[in-house]
Amino acid sequence: MAQIQVSGLTFSYDWGADNIFDNVSFNIDTDWKLGLIGRNGKGKTTLLNLFMGKYEYSGSINSVAKFDYFPYHVSKNDMEIEGINLIEKWKPQVELWQVMIQMNELNMDAECLYRPFKSLSFGERTRVMLAVLFAGNNEFLLIDEPTNHLDSEARDIVKKYLASKKGFILVSHDRDLLDGVCNHVLVLNRTTIEVQAGNFSSWWENKEKTDSFKQSENEKHLKEISKLKTAADRSSRWAQKSENSKIGFDPTKEHDRSMSARAYIGAKTKKMQSRVKAYEMRIDREIEEKEGLLQDIEKVVDIKVMPLEFHKDILINANDLSLKYIGADKELFSGMRFQVKKGDRIILSGENGCGKSSILKAIFQKIDGTKKELEIMGNLDVASGLVISYISQDTSFLTGSLRKYCEKEGLNESLFLALLRQLDFEREQFGKNMEEFSEGQKKKVLIAASLITPAHLYIWDEPLNYIDVFSRMQIEKLILKYKPTMLMVEHDVTFQKKVATQIVSNWNNNSE
Repeated sequence: MAQIQVSGLTFSYDWGADNIFDNVSFNIDTDWKLGLIGRNGKGKTTLLNLFMGKYEYSGSINSVAKFDYFPYHVSKNDMEIEGINLIEKWKPQVELWQVMIQMNELNMDAECLYRPFKSLSFGERTRVMLAVLFAGNNEFLLIDEPTNHLDSEARDIVKKYLASKKGFILVSHDRDLLDGVCNHVLVLNRTTIEVQAGNFSSWWENKEKTDSFKQSENEKHLKEISKLKTAADRSSRWAQKSENSKIGFDPTKEHDRSMSARAYIGAKTKKMQSRVKAYEMRIDREIEEKEGLLQDIEKVVDIKVMPLEFHKDILINANDLSLKYIGADKELFSGMRFQVKKGDRIILSGENGCGKSSILKAIFQKIDGTKKELEIMGNLDVASGLVISYISQDTSFLTGSLRKYCEKEGLNESLFLALLRQLDFEREQFGKNMEEFSEGQKKKVLIAASLITPAHLYIWDEPLNYIDVFSRMQIEKLILKYKPTMLMVEHDVTFQKKVATQIVSNWNNNSE
């Protein structure tokens, strides 16, 4: 076991006004299974890249361990190459037999290595990369969001595999994965960094208790400051009134006051002014103790959704449904049955490629009737007059400013920006073009746009990829509060358990 010692780490991007890390110090052990947790944009991937030596920084990162990073870079040309020929490019020092051992642990057939990389599914690509990653020795591994775009089965395989390993940092927003894999967490709070034993759930439970205590202490300080300010103001007014009574004293006209009264009043005034100073010092102490109490509190702020009420109970009815792409030989699946009723939150779950997103396409094809990609067999009835708010997997079309996006989509700009702020968007992001946004920020743009669009039905296709844990909690909370009618494709197991009224997984898959 060795340690990675980070001391005085300071870093900012050339184009950034603020530091991503400012004089940060922490120690971690190289045999830990460490979950890296933080909001989108807090610097998780940046920290991994700093470990890899990608950027210049101030301070120091000391370790005898070597680092390797997942995912490996795959160029357009690499996609045409067989996996076995990519191993040497990714990790030249390992031998094929070492990779094969890891592939066996990942339930992978060696045949995958002899196919062009582009022919592999997302899950197969992830597992091949992980097999190569863990084939080395004496390395501390940096794993960045390995379960994005993976179906539930592939996620479960990756979870079991990582749980059997040690010596890595795992960046993930999947609470089920973090809980099933990690024995320590490294948390990028709003202003500080903390290292704690346990998984996400144990850390979150501790954090809620700590935040509650800090909130309570903050309220005490606020009450004490208010009382002290009132007392100081009262004493200040008394002192000023007393001082005013001393000024302009004329003993020839004020026979009821002696000359000694002036000295008495002056002493009394001085005493009151001293009391005011004491109050002010106590106020300063209270404020100083209060400062920093709330700096790292994660407020899962309530956000709103505005569903429309539909006049029919059943919005979508699929009965003995089969789908096939026009020109294809095989059906994607056959005999599918499900209904979407008012208030339902239906999640389509299953292997990648089984036809989940194709069902969503088929629904829009039934509504639009023009762009026909799919041959629809059996019954797929979609109620007429439905207003649908849709989130696509694709974010590549998000270009230009947020203002132009609002104009194009007919969104209320003020409401849209306010919702992005609630989803922890920094104000300085508002002036940037969306091409500069991270994938998590782009997803938040789509989610915010969907949420402020009044609709009868919300259709979301893998909306949570790249979205941070805290934003996922906000989205769960609003769905449970406002109960919009939803049809979703989503693989986050914790999210499924919390929000779904039904999970549809009865696929009769006909593809090979």
